[in-house]
Amino acid sequence: MLWLHDILNKSQRTEKASSNFPRCLSSRVEGQLSEGDGCLAASMNAAVRATVRVGLYTGAKVYFVHEGYQGLVDGGENICPATWESVSMMLQLGGTVIGSARCKDFRTREGRMKAACNLVKLGITNLCVIGGDGSLTGANQFRTEWSGLLDDLVRAGKETNEVAKSSHLNIVGMVGSIDNDFCGTDMTIGTDSALHRIIEVVDAIATTAQSHQRTFILEVMGRHCGYLALVTALACGADWVFIPEMPPDDGWENHLCRRLTDQRTRGSRLNVIIVAEGAMSRDGTLITSDQIKKLVTDSLGFDTRTTVLGHVQRGGTPSAFDRILGSRMGVEAVMALLEATPDTPACVVSLSGNQAVRLPLMEYTATINKQKCQNFTGHSALFLMCRSFENNWNTYKLLAHINPPDVKSNINVAIMNIGAPCAGMNAAVRAAVRMGIIQGHSMLAVHDGFDGLAHGQVEPITWTSVSGWTGKGGSALGTKRTLPAKLLEEISHNIAKFNIHALVIIGGFEAYVGALELVQAREKYEEMCIPMVVIPATVSNNVPGSDFSIGADTALNTITSTCDRIKQSAAGTKRRVFIVETMGGYCGYLATMAGLAAGADAAYIFEEKFNIKDLQVNVEHLVEKMKTTVKRGLILRNENCNANYTTDLIFNLYSEEGKGVFDCRKNVLGHMQQGGTPTPFDRNFATKMGAKSVLWLTDKLRECYRHGRIFANSQDSACLLGMRKRALTFQPLNELKEDTDFEHRIPKTQWWLKIRPIMKILAKYDIKLDTSEHTDMEHVIQKRRP
Repeated sequence: MLWLHDILNKSQRTEKASSNFPRCLSSRVEGQLSEGDGCLAASMNAAVRATVRVGLYTGAKVYFVHEGYQGLVDGGENICPATWESVSMMLQLGGTVIGSARCKDFRTREGRMKAACNLVKLGITNLCVIGGDGSLTGANQFRTEWSGLLDDLVRAGKETNEVAKSSHLNIVGMVGSIDNDFCGTDMTIGTDSALHRIIEVVDAIATTAQSHQRTFILEVMGRHCGYLALVTALACGADWVFIPEMPPDDGWENHLCRRLTDQRTRGSRLNVIIVAEGAMSRDGTLITSDQIKKLVTDSLGFDTRTTVLGHVQRGGTPSAFDRILGSRMGVEAVMALLEATPDTPACVVSLSGNQAVRLPLMEYTATINKQKCQNFTGHSALFLMCRSFENNWNTYKLLAHINPPDVKSNINVAIMNIGAPCAGMNAAVRAAVRMGIIQGHSMLAVHDGFDGLAHGQVEPITWTSVSGWTGKGGSALGTKRTLPAKLLEEISHNIAKFNIHALVIIGGFEAYVGALELVQAREKYEEMCIPMVVIPATVSNNVPGSDFSIGADTALNTITSTCDRIKQSAAGTKRRVFIVETMGGYCGYLATMAGLAAGADAAYIFEEKFNIKDLQVNVEHLVEKMKTTVKRGLILRNENCNANYTTDLIFNLYSEEGKGVFDCRKNVLGHMQQGGTPTPFDRNFATKMGAKSVLWLTDKLRECYRHGRIFANSQDSACLLGMRKRALTFQPLNELKEDTDFEHRIPKTQWWLKIRPIMKILAKYDIKLDTSEHTDMEHVIQKRRP
């Protein structure tokens, strides 16, 4: 995990590139540098590719440093120039193509002086480091000592003439760590891919465990950080999770056995226990998977198996999220270097919510060292960990009740799915149902959306009814696109008939519009005066009020993996261009983000108008590309990007204009984008959204209880729960109407449009960029909660 990108001579960049370069384009995470722990994370290559290409775009000279700090110390052929073509066809590769190695030499001042000498020889004054906490700690020490190292070189008579040109060293770090143990970010490069590997194993094990009525104990990585274990537990609905940050209470053995027994009594045929490798008891003793197996076997007699996943978690193809994350952080790292001055502190580019942030490297390393030295646990550990970690832990604690409470609140909460099905809907329903039961409510399932509510397809749904739903794709409740406007009389009648006091609506644009219609009907139908919450769930990611929708990540991964296979099918075939059509309605989110994740040459979307001249430019660009060592092209087209420039027309146009240079193939992905099992991101996101929505409804029901009944007609009693930049927020539905293009079923403002230029730069287009936004330096302590 020690790999370095070195950007040379900032002054070499052209004036044009400097004036066009954006000040803020990204909003995700990167890597760190350590003395040499030698660990790897998937999608480091995406960060490598972005750093190299954006550096070259700005006119800088870019170098690879192979084998991490060892290559920096050894110099010679380990430090070599990087070219545009040298980072082609690497997005889908795991690990790092420039190598990683442990380096004892760099831990000594003599070794760091050799490294400084090698940088000075080449005039390298900017260093981009991707790795874990050790890598970044080493980078921080290297920069702190830089002036002293130069003085030592002068005294030793080495590279005297070049030293004057290297008076300062700018360093930017990117966090590459599957453990997600960086205290200043919500997600590090490689974490999402590791979760993909883990969940694939969990899903496979669940089928055999259920068949044989077994208990499975899965040990995942996380010596000091339990993020992987915790999110896995949330994503698979595990019965118990052991993590270093939160040692179990004394007597946990009895509690664990009681919970497993209770699950079997309810009819469950399997039990799943997740263990982080660094899990420990309150006295600091390690809790191992073998110890837990012995406990379950001896105490309960359950057939128990243990699986230790090991380094499989570090390998494999990077997920779409990680590729985009690495790409955006690579861009942010180059921006930080180009904006740096001798007085600018070294920084780590990081992700908070959906926003890029820069954190001082010294603050980060000090916080990490404090955490390790003092071995924080409990509340102190959560204080230092990322905000998403704390939210995940709180959600898991709430949903991990041994027994649902017997006390009932006499409140009936109905749940329904609206619109097209998508992966993650069932996870949201499960979380909402169980959170409702925990709150003492009676939960009702409405089948087939508003149509089912109008026809009385309503029945109670219990704790055990939703067992195993987190990993199921589609909609177990059934869903339809029918809107309620023509069914209001029947709907109001059944709301009264089933005594429904609150409504959870999970779905896409139809769910949003349908909820608005119910709110508007409050003037005529008093039964509609109940609290309502909409949870966005659609592959199109086109619901106003939320940056992300449940299901979009699963669809994005489906598109990305399919594009990988399509491109691989042309291996050994010279000069081929693929035209791929994606879903999304009029929203270009899937086409844009898949284009960034799969390395597309262009992505045609409705939001960004194009004409025949633009198509001509793209064809000419591909013709020039085919003259290099890169022999494959990828074009994505959103299904409704243009009524006239259809997929067939674009295919025919490229085929005709590319004659003699390249041939074309086309693929319409269709409904495969709506299917499949949910990704870890969608499972986790849906679980938190479902739980949070019911907690909000519970509070709203208390507010709206007047004179022995529920009456809610204020604007804030019908809200949409969405991810906005850094937080989940509830927004009144009526307030979202101004930001809605109802004709084309998309929001008027969409955050991801600002990152489209990244895709074009990485495809080697010469474009101008928006420089109106700026990523400021923040502080680690400002991101912690008291």
